Amino acid sequence: MEQVFKEHRLCTLHGPLGPYFDSYATEMCSEGYAQGTRETQIRLVADFGRWLARHRLGAQEVTAELFEPFLRARARRRHLTGCEASALKRLMRLLLREQIVAEPVRPAVTPVEGLLAEFGHYLQEERALSSRTQFYYLIFVREFLEQRFGNRSVELSCLCAADVTGFVRRRAATIQSKRVQLMTTALRSFLRFARYRGDIDKDLAACVPAIANWKLSTIPRAIPPDQVELLLSSIDRKTAVGRRDYAILLILARLGLRAGEIKALTLGDIDWQEGLITVRGKAGRYSQLPLPADVGEAIADYLRNARPKAESRCVFLRSRAPAGTFRGESAIAGIVKNALERAGIEAPRKGAHQFRHGLASQMLRQGATLSEIGELLRHRSPQTTAIYAKVDLVSLATLALPWPGGAR
Repeated sequence: MEQVFKEHRLCTLHGPLGPYFDSYATEMCSEGYAQGTRETQIRLVADFGRWLARHRLGAQEVTAELFEPFLRARARRRHLTGCEASALKRLMRLLLREQIVAEPVRPAVTPVEGLLAEFGHYLQEERALSSRTQFYYLIFVREFLEQRFGNRSVELSCLCAADVTGFVRRRAATIQSKRVQLMTTALRSFLRFARYRGDIDKDLAACVPAIANWKLSTIPRAIPPDQVELLLSSIDRKTAVGRRDYAILLILARLGLRAGEIKALTLGDIDWQEGLITVRGKAGRYSQLPLPADVGEAIADYLRNARPKAESRCVFLRSRAPAGTFRGESAIAGIVKNALERAGIEAPRKGAHQFRHGLASQMLRQGATLSEIGELLRHRSPQTTAIYAKVDLVSLATLALPWPGGAR
C-alpha cells in the first residue's frame, strides 16, 4: 500500500474503511490496473469512508443501497468520472469476502425464474449445450413464459397450440430469420423438456411452426488468402496488444478455430513437446490438432513477452484491467473487426468465422478433399462440409451443361 500510494500517503487515512485499504490496493495491483487508476479509485473509497463516518456508519453497515446517496452527494462537489460504480462494487466484494458485511437477502425467485433455472440445468447436464446456446434458449423461453403467465404461477398444463403459434407469429415479425429459427428450436426444446417432466401430456413441440431453411442455399463468405496475409503483416507486434492479436489472428487463419474455442484455450491445452493443441469444441467435445510452427512461435512470444500476470489459466487475456479472460466470444470478433479496419481491408464479414471459411476454401483449391476439410474443422456431419463444394469452381465447371445453340 505504501509503495503504491507513497506520494499521497493514503495509508495514513483513518475511518471505518481504513483497515481495508491495503487489501483493496493489493487486489487492484493483482488485476493489472495502472497506478493512476489505482490512486483514483482508492481516493474514492477513502471519500466513501469519510462519508460513512459523517453519517455515523461503520464498515459492517455498508450496503449497496448507500452507494447512490453517496454518489449524489459527491456529484455536487466534483464531476463523476464513470469509474465510481466499479470501485464501490469492488469494495463491496471485498467486505463480503472478509465477512465484514452479511450477504444481501436475495429477492424471491418468481415462478418463471425457478422453471428457467431447472430448464437451464437440463440444457447443461442432459443436452451438454454450450453456454452461449443456453443463453439464447433461455432468452426466448423467458419471453414466452412471461408473456403467457407474467408473475403468476406457471401452469404448463394450460398451454395450448394457439399459445405457441401466437408467440412465434408475433415474435418472428420483429427479428431476423436466423434468430427466428433459433427461437423455434428453443421452444421445441423447452416443450419437450416440459413433456419429459410430465407438466404437459401433449406434443406441443410439434405445434411450433417450421421456418424455411434451405440447406446449402448460401455460399460461404470467406476472406481471400491475400487479404489474410495483408492483415497479419499489418499487426504491430512490438506492442503487447499486437502480439496477442497476431497470435489470435494466426490461429484463426491456420487452424480455423471458432471464436469460442479460442476464448476457451488454456495453458494446459498446448503440448509443446508433441506439437499439439487441444480444442474444446461444441457440445463439450475435445479434439487434438497439430500445432503449426508459426502459430506456436506467435503464442510463445505472447506468453513470454505480453501476457498480463493473472490467476486465469486461459491463454489469451484482456489487455485492459482487470486482467482476466475475455468476457465473451464477441471480444474475439472485436479484435478481428478492429484489425481489419486498421489495415483498411474491406472483408465480406467483420467477424472471426470468415477465417474458417477462408481456410476451407483455400484447402479445397489446393486439392484437399471435403472429408479432410471436415476433419480439420471438426464437423460432425459431412453435410456441413458439403457447402464448400460451391466454391470449387474448377470442379463445378466440369458439370456445366452446354449452352443451347452453342457458345456465345
